[in-house]
Amino acid sequence: MSSLQTVPHMPQIRSDGFKPAKRHQTHTPGVRPYIPKRQRLATSVEAANPESQADQVQGNQTRESQILSDVSARVKPYLPHKPGAAGIPRRLLMNLGGHQGPVNTVQWCPVPRISHLLLSASMDKTYKVWDAAESGRCLRVYSCHSGAVRDACWTPCGRHLLTGSFDNTAVITDVETGQPVVKLDNQFKVMCVVLHPSNPEVFLCGGYSSVVKAWDSRCRKVVNVYKAGIQQTLDILFLRGGVDFITSSDCVSRDSADRTLIAWDFQTTARLSNQIYHERFTCPSLALHPLEESFVAQTNGDYMAVFSSQQPYRMNKRRRYEGHKVEGYAVQCEFSLDGAILASGSSTGSAHFYDYHNARMLHTLPAHSQPCLRVAQHPVLPATAATCDWAGEIKLRASQRNNKRKADICQNIARSFQKPASQQQRSPRVKCIKTVPD
Repeated sequence: MSSLQTVPHMPQIRSDGFKPAKRHQTHTPGVRPYIPKRQRLATSVEAANPESQADQVQGNQTRESQILSDVSARVKPYLPHKPGAAGIPRRLLMNLGGHQGPVNTVQWCPVPRISHLLLSASMDKTYKVWDAAESGRCLRVYSCHSGAVRDACWTPCGRHLLTGSFDNTAVITDVETGQPVVKLDNQFKVMCVVLHPSNPEVFLCGGYSSVVKAWDSRCRKVVNVYKAGIQQTLDILFLRGGVDFITSSDCVSRDSADRTLIAWDFQTTARLSNQIYHERFTCPSLALHPLEESFVAQTNGDYMAVFSSQQPYRMNKRRRYEGHKVEGYAVQCEFSLDGAILASGSSTGSAHFYDYHNARMLHTLPAHSQPCLRVAQHPVLPATAATCDWAGEIKLRASQRNNKRKADICQNIARSFQKPASQQQRSPRVKCIKTVPD
């Protein structure tokens, strides 16, 4: 036996010379040691199916990864074609249930392949991603904020979400994992967040403060500060190219006409114009036309005003969109993808659709019983829109049945003019007999 091996029957002696007493363990034949019940059950399950736990973990990971990998069967037929003319949704498809508090905004994913995903942000401190185009299921609930989520938007790649909350933070969240990638403290309650159109790593934050901050998510630092001398920023809108942007404030006093809408130079933080809107109404929402050089401001005067997006940002006094109510709610407005239809919610709970070119109201939809805060038109599906209200409901509307019925009618009419060749040959010929008077 090697000298390095320990003899099992020799008692070990410590360095201080103390010889511990040997502890004899008696084993009664036929008696097993005690094993807790929970451990016995776990052992039996693993023995019966050793791959069950691994399969469960793999299934959960697969289910999470399918949020961005699945393509909706309803969206897939429209992907190879260019988006057609915008339509008006009239039929209720589903009620998503929504949140436990008012839903401040809803937004479709900008990536056409996964445009069936709908983002919603609520005052119940959560924001969710839904499969709103087909199943209506809530795919994931995000709880990265300790306060009400006031604004939320998708990143252009569709993999991250940017949110602003009353807990003074702006968070960039991974859609699949649900974990916050970047969390920044603004030191004021955030009311609005917007990504830079050409550099999505940079975004603006505005809220209950006299300043607007520009953050770079890569270095997690403030790169620009825009001092407006106001109490609150209601909304921010980047104009074409991201060179300049517009901010809306809550200043409505007699001498504050130069602070309701302000145009800023993004790079130099200089004011480009502060003489844009002179009426004593706040503008809770701004929307940029997708094709023309213009933008629209939702006002508490119960109308939407249109402005030029080129300096000096003049207001078109001959055109305004009236018929809905705002009454102090954060009612938002939005253009269709082709810019032909301008949609707006209303404090009465209805959704309104206007013709952008002549400001004529096309249709009024009784969408909710509580104030409707947003009408989000789908970027791919024709005549499809999601609406949200102050009670926490989210509804999806479309007009597929009407479109299909019209297509069937047109097809039947076309078939009625096309007779089979056999019937055309067998059809009797009518001879004209000319009678000659006697």
